[in-house]
Amino acid sequence: MHGRILALLGALAGAVPMVAGAQEQMTAEAFLASLEFRSGSITLPGGIATVTLPEGYHYLSPEDTERVLVTAWGNPPGNETLGMILGGPGDVLAEDAWAVVIAYEEDGHVSDADAHRIDYAELLAAMRATSRASNEARIAAGYQEVELVGWAAEPRYDDSDKKLYWAKELRFGDIPVNTLNYNVRVLGREGVLVLNAIATVPQLREIEIVIPAVLAMTEFNPGYRYTDFDASVDRVAAYGIGALIAGEGAAETGAFAKLTAALAALENFWVVAVIAIGAGLAGVFHRARAKASPAPS
Repeated sequence: MHGRILALLGALAGAVPMVAGAQEQMTAEAFLASLEFRSGSITLPGGIATVTLPEGYHYLSPEDTERVLVTAWGNPPGNETLGMILGGPGDVLAEDAWAVVIAYEEDGHVSDADAHRIDYAELLAAMRATSRASNEARIAAGYQEVELVGWAAEPRYDDSDKKLYWAKELRFGDIPVNTLNYNVRVLGREGVLVLNAIATVPQLREIEIVIPAVLAMTEFNPGYRYTDFDASVDRVAAYGIGALIAGEGAAETGAFAKLTAALAALENFWVVAVIAIGAGLAGVFHRARAKASPAPS
């Protein structure tokens, strides 16, 4: 998975299997004890942004985040992130836990000139058509289809804070509970911070309550803010707000090459996933139904 995804991961509803024995429980405890949970004000790697954590929230480094995503949640390795925000240590393995995986898209300064001119119904229709077209290749490769059902929350753009957010409802194959993909983008001088709130559709209200707190936690540092843009020296992204929502920016950077490996992890899991739909692209994080202990490394 490329370093473009920041995800708020919510576990799917349902009963959690009980721990089979003391040894498995010790394995889970040892895994949690090996993670360094930090609190307070955190400067993200590269110094581009700061996360200010309210009481009750914690941060994991990119290295620990990779271990959670791969060892505990069963994602493919190679996730280039800026770290993870979550509640308490137990949330890593809890069924109803959530987390925020932080990443940065450094494609240049994204113009917001089109933010209030976009026909979101028309954009959704185009995204759904692209999603359906790309399913043929997924099915031919032996993977389940992904359907973009519609907006769970229509895109909204905050001119003053330069923050964009929207939610999509997604259906993965024959999984009976649809996935809620709540997306947040914070525009900066030469790139975009990416936050994706992931849960099931029935959790939409819960996620919308959390989103303001998530938005307030992360800000670009001076020198990296949207207002610091210098047209004489800074790069300009080849896309605007509409393409940012559709996912075309991600497609232009070669992330499509990650599709096959990422989709392979979807088989035989109850899945929550990050989807960027554009030019046939689907970038995926997933999490199995809550694990009692982390999988072997």
